[in-house]
Amino acid sequence: MKVSFVQAGLFKLDGGAMFGVVPKRMWNKLNPSDENNMCTWSMRCLLIETGDRKILVDTGMGDKQDAKFRSHFEPHGEYSLYSSLNQLAIKAEDITDVFLTHLHFDHVGGAISKSDNGELYPTFPNATYHSNELHYNWAINPNPREKASFLKENFVELKNLGVLNFIDIKHDTQAFNWIPGIDIQLFYGHTHAMMGLHIDVDGKQLKYMADLMPSSFHVGLPYVMSYDIDALKTIEEKKAFHTRVLDENALILFEHDPINSSATLQVNDRGRTVLGEVQNIDTFLKSA
Repeated sequence: MKVSFVQAGLFKLDGGAMFGVVPKRMWNKLNPSDENNMCTWSMRCLLIETGDRKILVDTGMGDKQDAKFRSHFEPHGEYSLYSSLNQLAIKAEDITDVFLTHLHFDHVGGAISKSDNGELYPTFPNATYHSNELHYNWAINPNPREKASFLKENFVELKNLGVLNFIDIKHDTQAFNWIPGIDIQLFYGHTHAMMGLHIDVDGKQLKYMADLMPSSFHVGLPYVMSYDIDALKTIEEKKAFHTRVLDENALILFEHDPINSSATLQVNDRGRTVLGEVQNIDTFLKSA
């Protein structure tokens, strides 16, 4: 199995929304905001190559939204989903599976593209797209809090075209096996039935948890996004996740961190779980 990052670009979100109840004087030292209180974040997707499958995990926000929408989030940077795949010598036609952790626009927007005449089509023509029915039904009838994040043009057409597969949920809170070497775990704090991945590469553990812990800045339990639908649930889920990462000496892969792509955890002398060593995937997998 080979695991690689796929950088889908950078964008901006309100710093207060991203850090919740944490005071700005504290979070601004971690990810300084601009004059509009906006901070830069990554959209760091994942490519898993295993057997004859090439699995893309999440797709960034894509480029089909209008200028007004894009102005709210200021997508920028030298990378795009397509250019990053090209750097890995991967074409859109090579992708066999697209795993969608959840259907917020910055995770699923690149799943569907728009032609010059306005026709929507799957970006990866030979891929099966994977979500789960619990989350899809939540997204298709959005609550007022999340409505702006669930854009139906990003995912409904996948179902209409018959390329969307609903993963059979075998356990609603504990991890369960999806394919050899990859387990899925559902989370309910950020949104309903978001999926994270536990990836086993020759005994080394990688964790891609999407927005449970979107960046290295969110390791601390109080650092919970205001976007989350249940902040206390997120704290409960993060605490259990900390324990598993420490027990397995795992590497966390951060989807939204603008600086640190991946890192371990450690317990400090005050007994708190904190950021450990920042490492890239290859270095971690080669370590003793």
